[in-house]
Amino acid sequence: MTDVSPISPAPHPLGDGPPPWLKRAGWELLGVLVAAYALYEVSRQLRGFFIQIAIAVFIAIALDPGVTILEKRGWRRGVATGALFGLIVLGSTLFVALMIPLIVDQAGTLVDLAPTYVDQIGTFAERFGFDAASGTTAALDALRSNVTSLAGGIAGSLVGLSGKLVNTLFQTLTIGLFAFYLTADAPRVRRALLSLLPPRHQAEVLRGLEIAIDKTGAYFYSRALLALVGAGIAWAVFAALGIPFSLALALWFGVLSQFIPVVGTYIGGILPLLIGLLESPSAALGVLVFMIVYQMIENYLLAPKITAHTMELHPAVAFGSAIVGASLMGAIGAFIALPAAATTQAFVAAFLDRHELIESDLLGGDANDSAEPEDV
Repeated sequence: MTDVSPISPAPHPLGDGPPPWLKRAGWELLGVLVAAYALYEVSRQLRGFFIQIAIAVFIAIALDPGVTILEKRGWRRGVATGALFGLIVLGSTLFVALMIPLIVDQAGTLVDLAPTYVDQIGTFAERFGFDAASGTTAALDALRSNVTSLAGGIAGSLVGLSGKLVNTLFQTLTIGLFAFYLTADAPRVRRALLSLLPPRHQAEVLRGLEIAIDKTGAYFYSRALLALVGAGIAWAVFAALGIPFSLALALWFGVLSQFIPVVGTYIGGILPLLIGLLESPSAALGVLVFMIVYQMIENYLLAPKITAHTMELHPAVAFGSAIVGASLMGAIGAFIALPAAATTQAFVAAFLDRHELIESDLLGGDANDSAEPEDV
């Protein structure tokens, strides 16, 4: 009788278990996911701090040309930085000090004149056959009730308002502190960062930094000069029209018209227009005419001379950049967006080569001449 040997089972393709590399890859993937989630949470919690640092870097870059000019004239860099920051603080304090009485006075005037406006609206409506007597009475009652509840609400929210003011003040001081040290110690910071790079990359980084300083500084100083010119002209016009708080309104118009991209002139003119309307229709009409005429003078006379070749951006690019910046960081982001976009465009122009275009009807005119960006 022949002995039959038992058939041994075929070996499993994976052996006795998963290969060692699979376990190791699994743990590494898990570690990467955990680290990525932790980094996301930290970034989300510190988003406000990162925004403050970005604003401080922008301020430092914008002030660098002015500090460098003073340094070349014999000033110590720290003293020059302190002088420029002192001017900014002084201007901001003056602006706020002039705006507070304006806001308080006009708020009180609006509350006092609101019943008169309601009566005038009712009289105007009656001319067209509407019985506005009952509606006017209801509106006055609602207005009085709203004013009373508003006063109570203001008294009840003073604590919360004080907390917000303290938080805003702390954020402003944080930004100012970082901006001051980044400006005063800029050469030392650059040396420390460049020492981490090989020599072949240091020249490229310095070239990019020079472009950023040139574009941002030119934007800041040209806009500041235009704001002063615009505020001076507006002050003369508002005073001639007999509008109260003409200096405060002129500063408001000058700042907003220059530091809010694209539509700043119109936004800055709304408040003077409303206050002029409270005074008389002729004053409001004068403000409206001034806004239109000044916009034309700035676009065709002042801006080309003051901002020549400093902001080479197409209007559509400028408007889109402002929207993106406002979406990410609010009003500050809209302000920073334009020099950031101009710097990015300058980077592309500096580090990428442009080529001659072929002839085509789709390109229109002289295609190679129109390939350059337009000044705005």
